[in-house]
Amino acid sequence: MDDTTPLMPTHIEGTVAAITEMHAQHRREASAYQRIIDKLTAFLGRPAFVGVITIAIALWVALNVALPRFHFRAIDSAPFYLMQGAIATMALYMTVLILTTQRRENVLSEHRAQLTLQLAMVNEQKIAKLIQMMECMRRDNPFVENHFDPEALAMAQPADPRTMLHAMKETTVGLPTNTVQ
Repeated sequence: MDDTTPLMPTHIEGTVAAITEMHAQHRREASAYQRIIDKLTAFLGRPAFVGVITIAIALWVALNVALPRFHFRAIDSAPFYLMQGAIATMALYMTVLILTTQRRENVLSEHRAQLTLQLAMVNEQKIAKLIQMMECMRRDNPFVENHFDPEALAMAQPADPRTMLHAMKETTVGLPTNTVQ
């Protein structure tokens, strides 16, 4: 490492390493079939693939329009039923590939959401503890005026996740189901 590279604090390095490991484990746990589907979906999702499809359709139409002009029978005359069938079949496969890939990515997304939730809950508990300690120091320090602070007192109490979940459910009654899950 040179002098221009900032050093990363140990706790941040540990967090980055943990997240990297979570992603690596997700990749390792993928079956060979899933890896093939991921690669196919990645290929199909590139902007260049739109160009490939457009060129293929244009060539198909041009070929089938040009063949009769040269006294050959068209492979697929207008309205190009074979091409429509091929496109519909390809669309079905692409849909299934995308859904399969999305389902697998949802697993990783759910792990990240769980991690975020757990970290938020732990941080909330740590902050409540810090407020408790500061309130204690304030009361014990003879140089600081001792006064009652109901807001600090309330914030010093860690939140109860079950109570918060219940309150959230109570306030979301009647909302569309796709808004709150």
